[in-house]
Amino acid sequence: MGDYLVKVEEARPEANGKASAGPVYRCIYAKDGLMEIPQGMESPWDFFSESVKKNPNNQMLGRRQAIDGKASGYSWLTYQQAYDTTLRIGSAIRRRGVNPGDKCGIYGVNCPEWIMAMEACNSHAITYVPLYDTLGANAVEFIINHAEISIAFIQETKLPAVCALLSQYPFANFISKSQKDTAEELGVACFSWDDFSLSGNLDDDLPPKKKTGVCTIMYTSGTTGEPKGVILSNGAFMAEVLSMDQLLLETDKVNTEEDVYFSFLPLAHIFDQIMETYCIYRGSSIGFWQGDIKFLIEDLLVLKPTMFCGVPRVYDRIYTGIMDKISAGGLVKKSLFHLAYNYKLRNLEKGFKQEEASPLMDKLVFDKIKQAFGGRVRLMLSGAAPLPKHIEEFLRVTCCCVLSQGYGLTESCGGCFTSIANVFPMIGSVGVPMTTIEARLESVPEMGYDALSTTPRGEICIRGNTLFSGYHKRPDLTKDVTVDGWFHTGDVGEWQPNGTMRIIDRKKNIFKLSQGEYVAVEAIESIYTRCPLITSIWVYGNSFESFLVAVVVPERKPLEEWAANNQEKFNFQSLCSNTNARKYILDELNSTAKKHNVRGFEMLRAVHLEPIPFDIDRDLITPTFKLKRPQLLKYYQDCIDKLYSEAKGTKA
Repeated sequence: MGDYLVKVEEARPEANGKASAGPVYRCIYAKDGLMEIPQGMESPWDFFSESVKKNPNNQMLGRRQAIDGKASGYSWLTYQQAYDTTLRIGSAIRRRGVNPGDKCGIYGVNCPEWIMAMEACNSHAITYVPLYDTLGANAVEFIINHAEISIAFIQETKLPAVCALLSQYPFANFISKSQKDTAEELGVACFSWDDFSLSGNLDDDLPPKKKTGVCTIMYTSGTTGEPKGVILSNGAFMAEVLSMDQLLLETDKVNTEEDVYFSFLPLAHIFDQIMETYCIYRGSSIGFWQGDIKFLIEDLLVLKPTMFCGVPRVYDRIYTGIMDKISAGGLVKKSLFHLAYNYKLRNLEKGFKQEEASPLMDKLVFDKIKQAFGGRVRLMLSGAAPLPKHIEEFLRVTCCCVLSQGYGLTESCGGCFTSIANVFPMIGSVGVPMTTIEARLESVPEMGYDALSTTPRGEICIRGNTLFSGYHKRPDLTKDVTVDGWFHTGDVGEWQPNGTMRIIDRKKNIFKLSQGEYVAVEAIESIYTRCPLITSIWVYGNSFESFLVAVVVPERKPLEEWAANNQEKFNFQSLCSNTNARKYILDELNSTAKKHNVRGFEMLRAVHLEPIPFDIDRDLITPTFKLKRPQLLKYYQDCIDKLYSEAKGTKA
């Protein structure tokens, strides 16, 4: 199937109550066997210690220091300086009675200390446990207790919230004297980063590490229930990093000590941890944002990175911002842009590499867009959720660099599929399996997905060297998703004729309407989201009702423009409860749905307009912006009841 897959096992028919499953495939670059970790490598600590030997004076970790309230340029720690501090921190941790196999929490936004705390844990075979910067106090308390964390590194701004929870843990962090006094009154041993570092040695013996040892327990927020602790071994973590290196070596070019990575995606998630560990493995530099979204673009322009990782939500904002500027630039500029865009797109479709597709148009038209990322980005990656095809195409054409989209989960240690650099036909897909895993589709009969049909569709199942070791203290949940060595992702995929995978649905998010029709709600939401009048949507239905309703967050600007053109004199807040505005948005949503052949029972009959975006503070979305459906229903139950009553012409 395609040029980039090899079949290693035949399909399995339906039997003994098990759904049928399609053939097993590997990436062409792993045709003779899945990638193995070289002899002698036992832990991610080996990546760091080897890089220090090769690049002791190279810039490793950079941040912008505030001088008189204004951020300066980046100041850097070299690999040797970071290594020495890490050794001292590791030694200090051990002096507090924390031993190999014990758990250490890390809580705060991305910064050099985050990475050094992580590496200090790696050096002594201590399991680090990220505490989500975006999770509420309850989840933080749950993780600290569930993982049995005995020491934690906590950013200064997080300390007051955590002090209330804890009375028996030592902490190392940035703290003021008053915070230290408050913490110590609560019985918490508290240290500043510098003081804690000084209490450690440079020459302590480091314990032996094993590939099978637990590197990290990473809690996923989940859309229901308590967070699940995903156990990732040293071996899985290293294999993911080395697989990324192998694919870049085969298809583009690997990182060098000249490369610079921009760190802003949360280090509490696997995506950014793998990226930064890869940079460390290759001796590259990592520059951190200030942690304030207002200065994100400024940080980017000052750092001038060569690698940029984003998620669809970030790329969507960039796309919208650029398109708004082009529309406001006048007819001549707009026409020139579209002429250049279509010319380069045709060349990319013909198979030209990024740098060969249109050097002249890159220089004359697209250079300004390239400069918006600092002017030096050569590799752009997207993960965490599918990137809409029109945005992926736009970025590939205009950003003058290679773009690769991937797919993965915490349970697969990050990316398990990736599109190959400079292969334009992979657009709109998440590419092919990484070199550490094998993949197949399993039929989902209740949703009408058949893994054995001419267009194979089904639940994506994976096995290989980068899978998690299980959910911490939850063998029951592990058993639910891992069957006969195959991890069931819960995502529904479709093999494309060229051998790539496209994510089309989510297995769990289906419900039946009262007339017996199944609704795959995420697939429908992704279609409605294409309507330019909205920023987000939650579609709801249940087996007692025959039609769908939705809560919609509208785009402010187009709604206010509509109001101005229709003599509706309201502010945005009151516009959202205006009957005519609601009808206008509903009609536009259903018009979008018709264009994409949405079935009649999947059309919306009523919408509630919500002026405030779905947020983490109200527990309506996860840190990766996935909808928390049970919580949304609880929060909007009255609205939903009212929508059904309105649509039926009855009173609630």
